[in-house]
Amino acid sequence: MTGGDKIMGTVTTLFRKQRTVRSGVSYSGIGLHTGELVTLRLCPAPANTGIVFQRHDLPHKPRIPATVDHILDTSRSTTLGVGDAQVHTVEHVLAAIRAYDLDNVIVEIDGIEPPVGDGSSKVFVEMIEESGVEEQSASIAVRRLKEPVYYSEGDIHLIALPSEEGFKVSYTLNYPNSELLKAQYYTFDLSPEAFKTDVAPCRSFGLYHEIGPLLDRGLIKGCSLANAVVIKDDVVFSKGGLVFPDEMVRHKVLDLIGDISLVGFPFQAHIVAIRSGHATHKIFSRKLYKAFMMMEKLDGQRSP
Repeated sequence: MTGGDKIMGTVTTLFRKQRTVRSGVSYSGIGLHTGELVTLRLCPAPANTGIVFQRHDLPHKPRIPATVDHILDTSRSTTLGVGDAQVHTVEHVLAAIRAYDLDNVIVEIDGIEPPVGDGSSKVFVEMIEESGVEEQSASIAVRRLKEPVYYSEGDIHLIALPSEEGFKVSYTLNYPNSELLKAQYYTFDLSPEAFKTDVAPCRSFGLYHEIGPLLDRGLIKGCSLANAVVIKDDVVFSKGGLVFPDEMVRHKVLDLIGDISLVGFPFQAHIVAIRSGHATHKIFSRKLYKAFMMMEKLDGQRSP
């Protein structure tokens, strides 16, 4: 990161230059749940725009900010919306955008769901690297968590710990009724290079017995063994086998990075998660956002 430190009351905030993609780049493919052909384009955006989805197939091309206030649904994926305009399954593209520290991007899309690619973030990483990243003249604050923030719901737990060394995720996956997924653990320090090699290639997965009910609900119409991993007992079905023996927990890390980016600004923390998913990520992102806002309000009151 570039920039300097500024003392805000008792909180140290790092400033760096804002970043966007250098040029527009597009990719076309089918959506995981809709099965429909869609084109997604990552476009440069001016400073202070933020990450915004834009539905180019709808009248007036409505824009949907990628922030926690615009989460509409979290069943099986994360859906954002404004009014009647929605975008489903945003977490994979958002994870790549967050990994490359992009602050301002217009994500143009001509359908309701981004293309699934191979079920991972790999295609979105390739798009960002094809475009390149451009540093902008304006700066942005990278907030540093002052105190732990936590959320628990039954056997699901999330905690954000203060960190002076960037953004880190430690995730424990546990499916007690699956022989293969009884316990997987992965810890990961986020950087573009590490994300590209260690997390981005990891695909969506599901249990065999879940397939029928999901199809009955009109979901996973674009799902196949080319873009997903299916697990039955201790057997894995996927094209080419697993990318990593612990590919499933790494994909959970990918989803969490994408969902937590909906806090809406960069911050440093160590996120520890146990059995969390999109619904609890939404709740936790809101708690994080409120914690940062309260922290800044209190520090502003302490300032002379």
